[in-house]
Amino acid sequence: MSTENKTVEFYGASWCGDCVRAQALLEHYGVDFTYHDVDASEQDKAKAIELSGRPNIPVLLFPDGSVLTEPSNPLLNSKLTELDMI
Repeated sequence: MSTENKTVEFYGASWCGDCVRAQALLEHYGVDFTYHDVDASEQDKAKAIELSGRPNIPVLLFPDGSVLTEPSNPLLNSKLTELDMI
């Protein structure tokens, strides 16, 4: 798959354990991502809910337009592999 933008849009919060875990995985693999703090921005919070259809975080928007909410590490690994990002 060839997409121009290889950046993941990451919606999360510092107090969220799943967010910390998912962010650590992205950093471990050197995946480019833009972090959106849903506590600091009502606009980012609204966008995360719009993308996922629910208030849970983290919400990850991938370059192919797909969205994962609260993904496990194996699911996140699988998605990043599928998109040839790791």
